[in-house]
Amino acid sequence: MLLLLSCDNKKSEVTTPTVLLSETQMVEVMTDVQIMENAINHRRGKGYKTTNLKTKGFDAIFTHYGITDSIFMENLDYYNDNPVMMKRVMDSVNANFKRMQK
Repeated sequence: MLLLLSCDNKKSEVTTPTVLLSETQMVEVMTDVQIMENAINHRRGKGYKTTNLKTKGFDAIFTHYGITDSIFMENLDYYNDNPVMMKRVMDSVNANFKRMQK
């Protein structure tokens, strides 16, 4: 019984990525990723093929920031496991979009 209770109370550990992006870097990457996703969704909605745009677009973003898709995914998982930090990142991404709309 004690073994079951001790397992139940364990918190899952947050794994720090091998290359940790700062919140500022994550905001910049996430802003560009969101712009690319919006462009892909727009084209898809118009009936255009988006496979090449998706591959080339995300590759260009990651190359620009000097990271790989796996580094991005590790960081995305890390920030998702830290809700307070992820909220700050997403609030900043949303603020970037508001500035762009003006």
